Amino acid sequence: MSTKRDYYEILGVSKSASADEIKKAYRKLAVQYHPDKNPGNKEAEEKFKEIAEAYAVLNDPNKRQQYDRFGHSGMGAGGGFGGFDMGGFDISDALRQFMEQGFGFGDIFGSGSSRRRRTSNRGSDLQIRLKLTLEEIATGTKKKIKVKKQVRCDECNGSGSAKYSRTVSCPVCKGSGEIRQVSQSLFGQFVNVQTCHRCKGSGQTIESPCRSCQGEGRITGSKMVEINVPAGVATGNYIPMEGEGNVGLRGGRAGDLIVLIEEQKHDIFERMDHDVIMVLPISFPDAVLGTSVEIPTLTGKAKLNIAPGTQSGKILRMRGKGIPHLHGAGIGDQLVQVQVVVPTKLNSVEKKLISDLAESDNLKPKGDHQKSIFEKFKEALDI
Repeated sequence: MSTKRDYYEILGVSKSASADEIKKAYRKLAVQYHPDKNPGNKEAEEKFKEIAEAYAVLNDPNKRQQYDRFGHSGMGAGGGFGGFDMGGFDISDALRQFMEQGFGFGDIFGSGSSRRRRTSNRGSDLQIRLKLTLEEIATGTKKKIKVKKQVRCDECNGSGSAKYSRTVSCPVCKGSGEIRQVSQSLFGQFVNVQTCHRCKGSGQTIESPCRSCQGEGRITGSKMVEINVPAGVATGNYIPMEGEGNVGLRGGRAGDLIVLIEEQKHDIFERMDHDVIMVLPISFPDAVLGTSVEIPTLTGKAKLNIAPGTQSGKILRMRGKGIPHLHGAGIGDQLVQVQVVVPTKLNSVEKKLISDLAESDNLKPKGDHQKSIFEKFKEALDI
């Protein structure tokens, strides 16, 4: 006994349903389970095939009559009941049937050919690079930039028509905005749908185009755009600005502006994720005796205490002086690597003092002073 579900049950119609009711039910379910609307969903794909198979039978008067009399057994090849072989019905058959019924891909999203026309008229996206300093990244900033792009034609107010000119239905596509070409193959009919070359998908043509924009409804111009940059961005991040790209053809929706973030090299700081690193040169006496120095940070000046006996290469941490986490809690730190400066020129008095100090046991090296910079950073970061 066949395990297949009843075709009427699959489409959710009664056995007395009219051809229009069957077609309406098929269309609704096919749109719901279409592979383009359910990418990667195998269950939806199987349902789509099942729905298409049921419709292939019930939409054909002969097959439907055979099915009503003998059920699924009347559909098998060589079964003696007309030989309607549905066993090889696959996803390509289902998709071809869907297209042949005139349900274009715009119908999947519920707007039909009018949506396709609007989509084809949409302006293109633009990309720009926005260079930022570490200071701007640390605090967030607003930038105003002039963007060269296609803007609405003021002379025709974006319509593309000269004054008093009429807009008429495209004679090539008859107002649909698309051209359908049906071809025959061993597997049946295939329908190829393309945007109309005459009206570029709008479905309309203009009797007398605007002289300023040659009928496009847009011209090359520029616009000042304000960009709000949140704190914590990095090279590779981008900010999408909806509707700030090129204006569409003859009143079509504008594309988007994609702002790519590019971090500028800093004279003092290097970024390491959310932390920033700098090198602080200090004198030998300051390293020995300790001191307090004012150093730069990304948000201004700050005091840093150098403890007596600080070794060259030691990493000091200034908490909360780094880069904020993007869209999250927390701020990185500023890591300061102390670098003791050794003088290259000494006068005779200085040489004598250094020579005397060199005899002191306290000034002779002790312990491990050969740690690499990488090891010292690991210690500072508690890795």
